[in-house]
Amino acid sequence: MPRVGLNRDRVVSVALDVVDAGGRTGFADLTLAAVASAAGVSTPSLYKHVPSLAALRRDIAVRAVEETVRTTARATIGRSGPEAVRALGHAIRDYAREHPGRYAAIQVAADPDDPDDAPLADAGADAVAVLAAVVRGAGVADDRLVDAVRILRSAVHGFVTLELDLGFRLPDDLDASFDALLDVVVTGLAALGDPVADPLRHR
Repeated sequence: MPRVGLNRDRVVSVALDVVDAGGRTGFADLTLAAVASAAGVSTPSLYKHVPSLAALRRDIAVRAVEETVRTTARATIGRSGPEAVRALGHAIRDYAREHPGRYAAIQVAADPDDPDDAPLADAGADAVAVLAAVVRGAGVADDRLVDAVRILRSAVHGFVTLELDLGFRLPDDLDASFDALLDVVVTGLAALGDPVADPLRHR
């Protein structure tokens, strides 16, 4: 019999704790055995609640993306323009530093041809919607929206990933460097929103 009180949602919650405990490699190193141990059940018993490690990883990714959506939405609500861009960047960085394993999980992309990935695709669409609202508020037109979302996401993700992987070894203040990065992004988004300054509009 399944352990009383244990269900799929609870297994995912336990797995998230295991991922958190594992730090920046917590998601990559996740095993069903570790989750079963944390839940107080045998590994075979875990299969009564989740069909596979891949399915559990997907559930974790969905939960982590949903958390990120809530975090970024709270950070940017009532803000627009450069203020919203900076708030979004700091919200993502703060989440990644607090939950590096979960941050790794949100990089999992949904397979559009896999029906089981539908919840992840929906969560991802919500995440993109927050980013899109921020860049629209920065003056970016719809025909450059995808470019702007990719630029914003890539810039923040690149910095955060290097930071988590201890890729910055110079003694200069990382917070100041991150603020400088966001200043550059704000300037770039403003250029995308300006038909005169955007070089791609003249090709």
